[in-house]
Amino acid sequence: MSSTTLLLLLAFSNTILVALSHSPYSQSSTPSEWRSARATYYAAADPRDAVGGACGYGDLEKAGYGKATAGMSTVLFEKGQICGACFEVKCVDDLRWCIPGTSIIVTATNFCAPNYGFPADGGGKCNPPNAHFVLPIEIFEKIAIWKASNMPIQYRRINCRKEGGIRFSIDGAGVFLSVLIHNVAGAGDISAVKIKGSRTGWLPMNRNWGQNWHINADLKNQPLSFEVTSSDGLTVTSYNVAPKDWNFGQTFEGKQFQS
Repeated sequence: MSSTTLLLLLAFSNTILVALSHSPYSQSSTPSEWRSARATYYAAADPRDAVGGACGYGDLEKAGYGKATAGMSTVLFEKGQICGACFEVKCVDDLRWCIPGTSIIVTATNFCAPNYGFPADGGGKCNPPNAHFVLPIEIFEKIAIWKASNMPIQYRRINCRKEGGIRFSIDGAGVFLSVLIHNVAGAGDISAVKIKGSRTGWLPMNRNWGQNWHINADLKNQPLSFEVTSSDGLTVTSYNVAPKDWNFGQTFEGKQFQS
């Protein structure tokens, strides 16, 4: 092997290593490494258990996420990028409260806001640099006794498994189009979206908040296609998902990522 060929191979290998190490959650078919965090719960009477959330999914039961959801602290939420990602969570380090041999799978659907009136190690559980999950009590009690309250846990990113295709819920008015993208398998979270009408090329959409994406374009009376790219760089294209006579307030189903 010549010295020139060897140098090219080394440069190529270094490029791959940089790309793979760019994100702490580089996705593949295998789970990521276990990481340390803490978890608390909220009571069933809290309205967050049914409707709302910083990811924009609305009614979590109707959106297909149920109660297996989590609010994420600032360092995990990533300004909404993490919405839709799936995690396996297990209780660790406390034999009094942990339920041995158990783990849960949750989807990131909400944001646990920081409270800068308290230090991160004294009441500000979701303040940076804390990695913290807020879980519904029904889910928390699958891995720990509720009296544990603020528990040390370990978590790892896993691929999401979903029934059916990616769902596109269309809202807006006039030329303002807002699309909530949910029920996403694979990586679960979305990094880029494009939309196409029958009279346009592919148009990039911008993240509004959570997994709500928007664009200002006249797309009425045209069938709509979507190109969705997940955080692991994979792309799924769904052609003519919405028919020509689509309207605001409707939800359509497209193709799905492999899980």
